[in-house]
Amino acid sequence: MFTAMHSQAVQELHFCHKEQLNAVIAIHNLRLGPALGGCRFLPYDSEQEAITDALRLAKGMSYKAALARVPQGGGKAVIMAPKGQFKRQKLFKQFGEFIHSLSGRYITAMDSGTQVGDMDDIRSQTPFVSSSSEIGDPSPSTAQGVALGIATAVQFKFSQDVASMRVAIQGLGHVGLALAEHLYLKGAELIVCDVDDKKSRLAHEKFNARVVAVEDIYKQECEVFSPCGLGAILNDKNIDELKCNVIAGCANNQLQTDDMGLKLHEKGILYAPDYVINSGGLIFASSRFRGLKPTEITHEINKLKNTLDKIFVLSNTKNKACHEIANEMAEHILFGNPPELQEAV
Repeated sequence: MFTAMHSQAVQELHFCHKEQLNAVIAIHNLRLGPALGGCRFLPYDSEQEAITDALRLAKGMSYKAALARVPQGGGKAVIMAPKGQFKRQKLFKQFGEFIHSLSGRYITAMDSGTQVGDMDDIRSQTPFVSSSSEIGDPSPSTAQGVALGIATAVQFKFSQDVASMRVAIQGLGHVGLALAEHLYLKGAELIVCDVDDKKSRLAHEKFNARVVAVEDIYKQECEVFSPCGLGAILNDKNIDELKCNVIAGCANNQLQTDDMGLKLHEKGILYAPDYVINSGGLIFASSRFRGLKPTEITHEINKLKNTLDKIFVLSNTKNKACHEIANEMAEHILFGNPPELQEAV
């Protein structure tokens, strides 16, 4: 277990077993503040799979928080969904007690398999929750940040705005659909796909989007490919099919391996690192937890433009892949200069 923690540089790993609750909380880094990260509630095949997921995702949250400039570190929680019947409200209240026992070292939020009602149940036991019904839905802020990131990447690549640019959106969930609206209002030409035909039809009706089959989205002639579905979708099977100049979307862990990022760089495709461009939701959760006003939250999200511009410029000048530059910047913040010196980074 310590070897696995070391491989992801995770500082703390906490376990809770109480009746039907089997939960893990991984705290990656506390240098910038208490760990903030979502709670997954999934039917894991094994305990080891759940632990591995928590460790990997906690690291990603630290990097995301560092480059989003929020005063939190990175953490992640996973709950193994019980087999058979269980009382959901009781389970999440017990999980709230588990969080509270960490005395504020970890702040939770929604993630795969959890919903606002679960966060409210957790909040009944602890204040260390950042996405209850009282706080609100982070999805619009994520979409806002991704739209800004696409505009930034397009400006850098083409010295133009997104009007008349062709954007292929893969996945029309809460964020993907909201992103489509942002881009439509800016005059972009949309190409979309989703496993749910209803969502694709909605995008066609509302945003005049051209609908294509899920397996054909990679082959579309476009300026921007925007992955907004599952992770690891940029892989050896499809990366050579891409006919785009920019990749910028809200999906997590888009690169199947780091080699895919290097391949994109070699092909001249500008890649907006996923954990940077999709950090609007994290900024929202952090800001609301700290009591910031909507105008202040928008101001914080708008800072993503400067971060992305810096990544793109350094990628060009150093001839290194964008994801490598982003990782170096995050690691400099997390493990380099003391926090009070980070403004220079």
